[in-house]
Amino acid sequence: MTTLAVFGGSFDPPHVGHVLAAAWVLSTGEVDGLVVVPCGSHAFGKALTPFPHRLRMAELAFAPIRGAQVSDIEARRVGPSYTVDTLEALRTQQIKLRLVIGSDLVDEIPRWHEGHRVPSLAPPLVVGRGGHGDGSGDISMPAVSSTEVRRRLRAGESVEALVPRAVRRYVTRHGLYRGA
Repeated sequence: MTTLAVFGGSFDPPHVGHVLAAAWVLSTGEVDGLVVVPCGSHAFGKALTPFPHRLRMAELAFAPIRGAQVSDIEARRVGPSYTVDTLEALRTQQIKLRLVIGSDLVDEIPRWHEGHRVPSLAPPLVVGRGGHGDGSGDISMPAVSSTEVRRRLRAGESVEALVPRAVRRYVTRHGLYRGA
């Protein structure tokens, strides 16, 4: 049976912490592949950069990671993006799922739409997030967030060490995250 890690998020924009988490999961987790799933529409109504941009940035960010693929599965659904629905759509009899999740979100799972079902559909692979909580998890990543990346870009500050080069070029070419 194939085991697939599912790494969902806004990826607005994807940053080096995301890429490092993917590499860690593929290198150390008992998984055969990893699917990156940018959310279609945020379940809590959070404003997001249009999906085609986030999808393309995710493709650029994760392209160097062998075994990682990016899926547009959530853009093909109508309504809010719920993790449980995405896991149900990805699950087959031949595929076992694991959910890649930041340690800052583990306690929130029971509050998600049908969150009680998530651990049985895809047992978590917990990634500690630097700067968030106690850093617990199977591994800790650097203290970087998409929120901080967007703030820096709006302020005209460098994100060189925080965002993959291909994503930085894409952001510049398309004028994303300027001003406001």
